[in-house]
Amino acid sequence: MEFVHYEIKERVGYITLARAEKRNALNYEVVTELKKAFAIAEEDENCKVVVLRAEGKVFCAGADLEYIQKLQENDYHENLADSTHLMELFRLIYTLKKVVIAQIHGHAIAGGCGLAAICDFGFTVPEAKFGYTEVKIGFIPAIVKVFLLRKIGESRAKQLLLTGDLISASEAEKYGLVNYVVPHEELEERVFAFAQKLCTENSKQSMEVTKEMIARVQEMSLEGGLQYAAEMNAIARGSEDCQRGIASFLNKEPIKW
Repeated sequence: MEFVHYEIKERVGYITLARAEKRNALNYEVVTELKKAFAIAEEDENCKVVVLRAEGKVFCAGADLEYIQKLQENDYHENLADSTHLMELFRLIYTLKKVVIAQIHGHAIAGGCGLAAICDFGFTVPEAKFGYTEVKIGFIPAIVKVFLLRKIGESRAKQLLLTGDLISASEAEKYGLVNYVVPHEELEERVFAFAQKLCTENSKQSMEVTKEMIARVQEMSLEGGLQYAAEMNAIARGSEDCQRGIASFLNKEPIKW
């Protein structure tokens, strides 16, 4: 792949945006390669946790505006196909079977902020700025709002999406956009340590099912959600991982997943 790199380090799959000269801006080719990389990571038996990171000074500046300008010549159906392409990437990351951590070393703007927010966990440096600036150029933050409303709620989503203002890393942490703000020189090490903690302390199957349930239960009624939860609880009790984990706990034997 030209714009996205994929590599494994001790069960951590690193997906790296490598279009630094364009501030890792998103166009059709970049989205295609990201979809391919995440699909590879999902099927890779050597990968248990995924880290999304980027080269250069900026994590991701959002949509490539030169690319968007060219798309204005398209008709509605052509533009729908292109926007569906991006939607499929966001859905893929959100529903990926494996935990995805965003390693945000620089600004995450518009679609780039969407990429960061859609990950399950986010680590950022204090200097990074976050925001959805689409309304300032006559565009709309359409796809990301579906996920942003789930992540941070309506009030804060409106504050970000309707103002288009940039916020600091500390504010992003308060909003729930990211989980941890760490010094730049510690970022890579802290992300790797966190990923290793998930790899060694948690069941792959349990994390996969829990992540899936978090996504699905929000669409259900109270009764439907509780019934679904009870059924998944019953299934989990019979799983190999659960039997192994409980036996290890009762026998006071350390377990390394």
